Amino acid sequence: MGIIGWIVLGLLAGVIAKVLLPGRDPGGLIGTTLIGVAGAFTGGWLSAKFLDRPIDTQFFDLATWGSAIAGSLVLLIGYRILFGNSRD
Repeated sequence: MGIIGWIVLGLLAGVIAKVLLPGRDPGGLIGTTLIGVAGAFTGGWLSAKFLDRPIDTQFFDLATWGSAIAGSLVLLIGYRILFGNSRD
């Protein structure tokens, strides 16, 4: 899966993470989308590095999606902790 595939996966993972973790984010839609893309890359790297579960090269692999969504959730939670509710 190429870089474009990871970006698309990250965009979708960011949307899913936002649905799973509702509320107002300090960065809005664009910030949440960028967190989703970064979460997909981070989740894939962590899965391969520490869990000894390299991600597949297929876009529709369940482990790939799980790691991307988990990475997005972790980054979204961390972003909320660091920057709080600055949009209130």
